[in-house]
Amino acid sequence: MSNLHQAACHCGAVQFQVRLFDGFDSIRRCTCSYCRMRGAVAVSARLEDISFVQGQDKLTLYQFNSKTAKHYFCSFCGIYTHHQRRSNPHQFGINVACLAGVSPFDFAEVEVKDGVNHPADGAGVAGLAGVLRFVATQA
Repeated sequence: MSNLHQAACHCGAVQFQVRLFDGFDSIRRCTCSYCRMRGAVAVSARLEDISFVQGQDKLTLYQFNSKTAKHYFCSFCGIYTHHQRRSNPHQFGINVACLAGVSPFDFAEVEVKDGVNHPADGAGVAGLAGVLRFVATQA
């Protein structure tokens, strides 16, 4: 599978292309207060590896606490598309559910990072809080 992906929000107002420099090796969830409520699965891309096809002006920015991370979502459908990472501001976290042909349920296990004890707050290296598992049932 190529590391270049087509992506969009739910309503299609925001469309972009993104290159994942490590494929899906960086797949993760996070336990910080915002990610815990948002519930998205993310992968990493360099800032320069995202390009908007349409709708960049439809994105809304949300920031909180240290205001280092920048969380973007579609102002029409409300779907989180990506965020500039607090732990590495040179990267975006991309919502895997926005990638064409990809679902968070495609991954049997997803590491959950300890975002409550964030490394930028003096906690050192981001620890592992757990593993999220998806087990499909027979239809």
